[in-house]
Amino acid sequence: MSNQTLEKRDGFQSKWGFILACIGSAVGMGNIWRFPIMVSKFGGLTFLIPYFIFVVLIGASGVMEEFALGRWAGAGPVGAFGKCTEERTGKKGAGEAIGAIPIIGSLMLAIGYTVVLGWIFKYCWMGISGSLYALGTDMGSIGGAFGATAPEAATLGEAVGMMASNGFFGIGNGVWQLIGLVVSLIIMALGVAGGIEKANKVMMPLLFGLFVVLGIYIAFLPGASDGYRYIFTLQPAGLLNPQVWVFAFGQAFFSLSIAGNGSVIYGSYLSKSEDIPSSARNVALFDTIAALLAAFVILPAMAAGGVEPSSGGPGLMFVYLVNVFNGMTGGRIVGMIFFICVLFAGVSSIVNLYEAPVAFLQEKLHLNRVPSVAIIGVIGAIVSVVIQPWTSQWMDVVSIYICPLGALLAGIMFFWVLKKETALGAVHDGRAAGKKDIGSWFYPLGKWVYCIAALAALVLGAAFGGIG
Repeated sequence: MSNQTLEKRDGFQSKWGFILACIGSAVGMGNIWRFPIMVSKFGGLTFLIPYFIFVVLIGASGVMEEFALGRWAGAGPVGAFGKCTEERTGKKGAGEAIGAIPIIGSLMLAIGYTVVLGWIFKYCWMGISGSLYALGTDMGSIGGAFGATAPEAATLGEAVGMMASNGFFGIGNGVWQLIGLVVSLIIMALGVAGGIEKANKVMMPLLFGLFVVLGIYIAFLPGASDGYRYIFTLQPAGLLNPQVWVFAFGQAFFSLSIAGNGSVIYGSYLSKSEDIPSSARNVALFDTIAALLAAFVILPAMAAGGVEPSSGGPGLMFVYLVNVFNGMTGGRIVGMIFFICVLFAGVSSIVNLYEAPVAFLQEKLHLNRVPSVAIIGVIGAIVSVVIQPWTSQWMDVVSIYICPLGALLAGIMFFWVLKKETALGAVHDGRAAGKKDIGSWFYPLGKWVYCIAALAALVLGAAFGGIG
């Protein structure tokens, strides 16, 4: 089956279906879990200023580049990178080999997310059933519940002991992550238009609507104003801290889902008549709105619950917030709605991450969609259960090394390997008649600023390590 056949077989059926799917891929745990942690850790506006700068930079270069690259090639990273080197050298073997790196990165990140998605499904069910609210405000009980859900092992022996005492699928949330994975795979098996597009048309409007409702409710709680005050506080000295800028840049990459894989493959399903600059702008805009909505819900809720907004960390959503929700009026309903929102975001993200390796099997092994989804699903299920005790370390390695490397490689292929006229033509396809071409700033911005910044993100991210 050729790339052309793949494109004819499936694809997004509408402009907003594509945009909502891309927003769904970007609006995930990066926004709802990691973004509030970053705002909490680095001091509100002190973090937001560099973050907004980098969102504009990446949205005006990397997002457009990956959409255009995928649509021009009609393929995912392997086919797209191969086509780039073929145009330049007449050979596509080297490009296809390099394109395997973002595919591996996407699969590794999806596997790590599968574990987190299990936490989300479990907490969503606990919210609906009332068992989450029944934990009360005792931090020992709340922390113990999360510890049982996400056990950590320092050694291989500890991990083996967990499997021996609990059974292979009994570790932590093994069953719940399989449930979350099956739901995601069913959406994928239904196809791009019939599954991914339709699911995001339902999940994304609901996510935004529910977050707005939560935000309005929390805004009227006593003490919530301290959370808003924290968000809009600027510490000028903090802007001189290079760590703030490094993490803001890494968060912008992470949040916009730029890693040389998911945006490329979604771009390959995009109609030639769609305007890429407009789509990229909408994705960056709504992704940022979703991140801000999450911060405007979480940090004021912490303040209203008497928790210092700066006391974030990886346990913020599953420990601190549960304590806050359980202690407020209407907390059971608030907690339930919050984790439903998180579930929508998690499913939409994981579908995007698994899509790149699924499309690879379709393109290169000529498999139909359902067998491709099944094969990737089995790999994801087995590996995600095994890595549960080391989820944090796994996610750090992927997000610090693999994802920035994928973004850098895609940028190099588009701006350095692909001929300039071909690259610009790929971006301009779909521009309405009479609409001006993209400004002369785009190509040098992408070739020099974006690619150098992606390299810097890779090097400095490795130097500074995980989010802690």
